[in-house]
Amino acid sequence: MMILDRFEGDYGVIEIDGKMLDVKKEFIDSKVKEGDVLLLKEGIYYRDDKATKKRKKEIKDRFQHMWED
Repeated sequence: MMILDRFEGDYGVIEIDGKMLDVKKEFIDSKVKEGDVLLLKEGIYYRDDKATKKRKKEIKDRFQHMWED
């Protein structure tokens, strides 16, 4: 899974299976935000809408269960 961790200057830091990769912003679609799951198509990183929504829901559910005790 590829996730945009953060932007630093002219680069996006992408986490790929626990490893970090610096990618120039010009290769990342302008709609991508930190925390988005990514797809790589023809050398450009795009937001995977379905995977991003699923990941955010899983995180939200996990935190809700933590606070229910």
